[in-house]
Amino acid sequence: MNLHKLLEERESDGKPIRIGLIGAGRYGTMYLSQARNIPGVHVVAIADINVERAKGAFALVDWPADQMAADIPEALANRTTTIVADASLLFDADIDVIVEATGNPIVGIRHALAAIETGKHIIMVTVEADALAGPALQKRAEKAGVVYSMAYGDQPALIMELVDWARTSGFDVVCAGKGAKFLEHYHQMNPDNVWENWEFSKELTDSGQLNPYMHTSFRDGTKAAIEMAAVANAAGLVPSDEGLTFTPGDVEEIATISRPRSLGGALAHEGTVDVMSSVNRDGSWIPHNTQEGVYVVVKATNAYVSTCFDEYPWHPDPTKQYAALYRPYHYVGLELNVSIANAALRGISTGQPEGFYGDVVATAKKDLKAGEFLDGEGGYTVYGKLVSAKHSVATGALPVALAHHVELRNDVAQGETVGWDDVIMDDSLAEALELRRETEALLVDDSVLSR
Repeated sequence: MNLHKLLEERESDGKPIRIGLIGAGRYGTMYLSQARNIPGVHVVAIADINVERAKGAFALVDWPADQMAADIPEALANRTTTIVADASLLFDADIDVIVEATGNPIVGIRHALAAIETGKHIIMVTVEADALAGPALQKRAEKAGVVYSMAYGDQPALIMELVDWARTSGFDVVCAGKGAKFLEHYHQMNPDNVWENWEFSKELTDSGQLNPYMHTSFRDGTKAAIEMAAVANAAGLVPSDEGLTFTPGDVEEIATISRPRSLGGALAHEGTVDVMSSVNRDGSWIPHNTQEGVYVVVKATNAYVSTCFDEYPWHPDPTKQYAALYRPYHYVGLELNVSIANAALRGISTGQPEGFYGDVVATAKKDLKAGEFLDGEGGYTVYGKLVSAKHSVATGALPVALAHHVELRNDVAQGETVGWDDVIMDDSLAEALELRRETEALLVDDSVLSR
């Protein structure tokens, strides 16, 4: 039975999925814009420390005023929706699914733990938290009998859908990836020069509507590394310790690029993740690029399959041994309900960590001096580089998600990895550190992998 049919049954039975949404940013707002059109769901409450921003989200999507409630009990009784400043109120309520969309990895971990401890499924939009400690959160969710899931609509979950399709169809996954605009000097980008590398109007960038830190992370390689770490951990794919290649190419070149270097491709090894750049090295746009899309590259299992690659529009490489399946879009929060419905109605995720295979390490954007404070993702001091979890742990590398507001005890040269020994950790990070240590304990030896 398909998901929509199951949702219709929930609607007709008067038992909608009760949802608590944490974070009234763009992702949450996009979901709200669809929620009233979906049968069998009830957004009970949205929690945001900025109540006015939450009110603005409802106004933006034309949410009817008569569908708003004063508090959670009233919302549950009347199938209406309320706004709260304190997210903890959601965990004590009769809610089925929590959507964590704050974008803050430390807060995201705290909310995920609270959801798990109170028997609620958790949809982790905050991929930064998933990359930092997702494997440990998944283990705790499994033990508690609830679903911990990637958020459908964001690229990691969509990539996992392709990975699942490939393996269910009998293929080995050579590479799973996505597109992004990237040039090498973007690693040094910061919030002061970020808009030079976006196509927004000056009127928009001067308006204050756009977050320069967030958009810096989208361009400097950090966000791409975080998303592909999440995919690596969910798919059991091992990243290269050299980082993502960001090789320029169009859709027809995905399979040619995403094969081993010994065959002329860009990969250090098969069974990995990568990102392709949508611009050439000179900055010119590539027609039919992969920027908004996701892909998986598979390998022919025999000569007949290779012939099929050639006969169907599979975007094969010149040898016809490798082929790509490509999804050209992702609709972010507009697609989120696929995760919610799968968790609540089928008890399954749309992607979840299966081990610790990839990690995103803090790397100096410039020469850093002892006594400086790191400012984390999208800031002035560090960017995130994807490496294998084995390499990260062996070298004592600091995860970029923990590089927020921590003081350096040692100098770190530009391009070098910041280590645990290079920083003075804040006691306020104790909960996240505990989950991180649990994640490291799940480290998978990549020598046993053959996917």
